[in-house]
Amino acid sequence: MKKILLSASALCLLATAPFAVNAGTPSDDLKQFRAHYQARHSDTPMDDYINGVYSVDPASRAQWEEIEDGFPPYEIGIEKGEELYNTKFANGKGYSDCFGGSADGAVKQNYPFFDTKTGDLVTLEGAINKCRVDNAEKPLKYKKGAMAQIAAYMAYNSRGKTINVTIPDDKRALDIYNRGKKHFYAKRGQLNMSCADCHFYNSGNRMRAENLSPALGQPSGFPAYRAKWGSLGTLHRRYGGCNKQVRAKPFKAQSDEYKALEYFHTYMSNGLKWNGPSSRK
Repeated sequence: MKKILLSASALCLLATAPFAVNAGTPSDDLKQFRAHYQARHSDTPMDDYINGVYSVDPASRAQWEEIEDGFPPYEIGIEKGEELYNTKFANGKGYSDCFGGSADGAVKQNYPFFDTKTGDLVTLEGAINKCRVDNAEKPLKYKKGAMAQIAAYMAYNSRGKTINVTIPDDKRALDIYNRGKKHFYAKRGQLNMSCADCHFYNSGNRMRAENLSPALGQPSGFPAYRAKWGSLGTLHRRYGGCNKQVRAKPFKAQSDEYKALEYFHTYMSNGLKWNGPSSRK
């Protein structure tokens, strides 16, 4: 109980960080977002933000690099994902038929995107399940398991490709982007905290025994294998965990709320490289 109270107190102190959201265009947001991190972590090269907290936490980086260079815990997940991706459906078709004939699923760089025909935001996990349903297969659960493994295999084969999320000249797309932006900066939960409180204003600061990772580049590493989970998990699984940590009721994975957040979050990382899957604490 004492540890819980101490943690809550620390979180409340972080929540006192200044709060400001500009009303500019997405491109204006991107410039200011990056300028913030360049000023806050002046020793961190821009292209290194794809490494999450290890881009700003030298003390933990060496150990993490040993894991990455040795036997990354997500390798088994990639192998399972490859097997699943190449397993044909009952009708004889497979995932490659849904993803432009891609034999290795190296298409993560195309997601998320706004579909101007349907008015929907399409995420990679959503596209995987649409592929299954369109081929008379049952959809997968979105947070972990087979979904995370397939997405990890596709992410691995997309490594090195540039994040280039676009926001078309369509009010519906901009509305989704602004919804995600609002979610990122809005306070919530019993601890009255936002995503920005930890990962924007206080990135690199210590919370109990851990440093807080920068929001810039975070989507690049997902799906991620977290030691806390003991398995691979999707970005929306992590969103839900963050909400729980501030004692807010999480939204469902692939909800409109989390899809909008992913749209904003990933757009803020434009120009960086995809680097998933990754290992995190």
